[in-house]
Amino acid sequence: MIHIRQAKGRKDRYSLLSATVIGMMQTYLKTHAVLDYLFPGADKSAGHLTERSAQYMFERAKRKAGIVKKASIHTLRHSFATHLLENGTDLRHIQELLGHSSLKTTEIYTHVGLKNLQRIQSPLDRLMGNKLPETGED
Repeated sequence: MIHIRQAKGRKDRYSLLSATVIGMMQTYLKTHAVLDYLFPGADKSAGHLTERSAQYMFERAKRKAGIVKKASIHTLRHSFATHLLENGTDLRHIQELLGHSSLKTTEIYTHVGLKNLQRIQSPLDRLMGNKLPETGED
């Protein structure tokens, strides 16, 4: 878990921290002296990496990866929630990870999981040994 201070909506919350990211951070910490901020900004008076610098790095990474679809850093947050939902994470847990005070806000992610509804097999069909029809999607 990672404690995020002053996140979206200026709220503090806890979220997941991937084991992969922990390994990357350990490598980073071996090569960079961290004083106040893990990712300091170029402007020492600001201290931390600015929102605009993070946006610039995101855009640069998109170009480098050949991604032309419109996306923002917020798209990563949306993708995180969508993947959790599609992998079966309870909506209430996703609400907590995103720091939403209302479940209604989190429910916007449920519309993107509709394609997975087609993959759900009726208990009767399972009992009768019927297979799901192939959709041609992955």
